[in-house]
Amino acid sequence: MKMLRSSLVRVWLVCLLAWPLTAHAAGIPIDEGRGIPTLAPVVKKVTAGVVSITATGGAPLAETNRFLGPNQAQRQTTSTGSGVIVDAANGYILTNQHVVANQTRFVVRLNDGRQFDAKLVGSDSPTDIAVLQIKAPALTAVPFGDSKSIEVGDFVVAIGNPFGIGQTVTLGIVGAVGRGGLNIEGYEDFIQTDAAINPGNSGGAVVDMRGEVVGISTAILAPGGAGGNVGIGFAVPIAVARAVMAQIVEFGDVRRGQIGITYTDLTPQVAKAMGLSVTAGVVVMRVEPGTGAARGGLSAGDVIVGLNGTEVRDMRDLRNQAGLIRAGETVTFSVLHDQKPADVRVTLTAALPTVAATGVVPALAGSVFADIDPTRPVRGATTGVSVRSVEGNSNAFRNGLREGDLILAINNRPVETVAELERLARQADGTLAITVSRDGQTQLVLAR
Repeated sequence: MKMLRSSLVRVWLVCLLAWPLTAHAAGIPIDEGRGIPTLAPVVKKVTAGVVSITATGGAPLAETNRFLGPNQAQRQTTSTGSGVIVDAANGYILTNQHVVANQTRFVVRLNDGRQFDAKLVGSDSPTDIAVLQIKAPALTAVPFGDSKSIEVGDFVVAIGNPFGIGQTVTLGIVGAVGRGGLNIEGYEDFIQTDAAINPGNSGGAVVDMRGEVVGISTAILAPGGAGGNVGIGFAVPIAVARAVMAQIVEFGDVRRGQIGITYTDLTPQVAKAMGLSVTAGVVVMRVEPGTGAARGGLSAGDVIVGLNGTEVRDMRDLRNQAGLIRAGETVTFSVLHDQKPADVRVTLTAALPTVAATGVVPALAGSVFADIDPTRPVRGATTGVSVRSVEGNSNAFRNGLREGDLILAINNRPVETVAELERLARQADGTLAITVSRDGQTQLVLAR
């Protein structure tokens, strides 16, 4: 279970939805035969396509087992959640990455009682989306809706399997769209809805009044740590989930393109200093040599205000939009160059190859590392190993490693490549003292 700690709230990824509204609420259709307001026709269209998921696996223990040998003991772990059949012909199911993370066996139970083993096609930690596949006849898919047209105040229905008690339907409204800045996931553009959130709903469907899926349940805000409902839940927009799923089905993972720039928000103060009338956008601080941005003609000082015809309001906006574009694709940036509008076409370059740490050492399981390209430094550094992602319920996360960290040394021995990190981690006896650069400061992370 993922959560975000702060002095006020914790975010629990165990999720979502259900804050009952009065039955006579406007917009709920009337069953003429019974003379009562009801959402039963909408629910009947969807329930067959929402499934329950049980994921199990073994997490290696650090201690020696005299029967199994060093580091071979296993601790059985289980996670439960929900999923949405979105392709009946191929048996593809959308769910949350945190439901399947670090697990090896996946069992899908349909609403009609049938049960099937599932294959993990792939997952994407930054968006918390995963794709499972089952081979089963007579499946029913939930049709895709248009999450980009969702408006605050729209009614939505959430369907999942809370506490494993069975499929449950709840009703709420959209409280906000484009919600971010919560530091739950790498890419945040959530649909917010009022909801009574319970464990087991993660990965379930959020549907509109047409019975079309517009979001995948993923998180809640809860006070104190009890996980109780305060009417604030979040769903990944289906437009994001579909884009991620398309790459997972094709490649088995997500191959994001990189622009090749360092940028910051255009604040009113910066805009005034630059003599600009606009106050929304991002300022290009640096263009990395050898990247698509450099070849396309982006320059330090350019202000990006749009991407492929869609407004770019701030850094998060640019990251969310660009993060769904594949490497090799050419995009058009709307920029202000020397205070004059211009369009710049940039072909996004491929990210550096990454290595999952699961096979390196148990203490780092759940993280993904990458070498640093000297022509594309990480925060100005060209030596060290970049931490590309860290799963929220993994050993690496619990030991203090975070996405975006730059690993400089292991047990006071410098590392410059993933191969060196792997060698030093394997040689270490006991605790790993990992020197990382994070947010401009050097810190020590102890991984056991």
